[in-house]
Amino acid sequence: MTLKTLEKLNVEKELCKGCGICVAFCPKNVLEIKNEKVAIKDLDSCIRCGQCELRCPDYAIYLGGDLHGRENSKINARQ
Repeated sequence: MTLKTLEKLNVEKELCKGCGICVAFCPKNVLEIKNEKVAIKDLDSCIRCGQCELRCPDYAIYLGGDLHGRENSKINARQ
């Protein structure tokens, strides 16, 4: 797995319920809740640990490719 495959942090706002779990588990304070949805506030600080993806109960945030291709992705933290 290379950093190139992990370079993109994605948020599917329509899936986000604004619970803040991903924000709480992010070790680098990359995320915030804005207008009742998760938002990326400091992407440069992201270490691509996958905690946000792992903890999100609504599958609204993930590392890697687009939403439709992530079920087969090796970087899906839920696998």
